[in-house]
Amino acid sequence: MKTFFENGYGVSVISHGYGRDVGLKELAVLHGGRICYDTPITDDVMGHLTGAEVLDIIEQVKQLPKKV
Repeated sequence: MKTFFENGYGVSVISHGYGRDVGLKELAVLHGGRICYDTPITDDVMGHLTGAEVLDIIEQVKQLPKKV
C-alpha cells in the first residue's frame, strides 16, 4: 500500500519485508515518490512493525511540516 498526504509526504507499507515470517509489516516514509531518508521519524526503512505501530507512524508522517 502507498498513500500520500497534503504535506507532500507519504508512506509505503508492505507485508512481505522485514518481519514477514511473523506477520509484521515494513514501512518506508516517502517524499516525491521516493524513500525519504531524512525525517525526524526515521532515516531508513522500518521493519518488524505491528499494525498499531504502522498506524502510529502514519499519523506522525501526516503531521510532518511541508518540505520545501
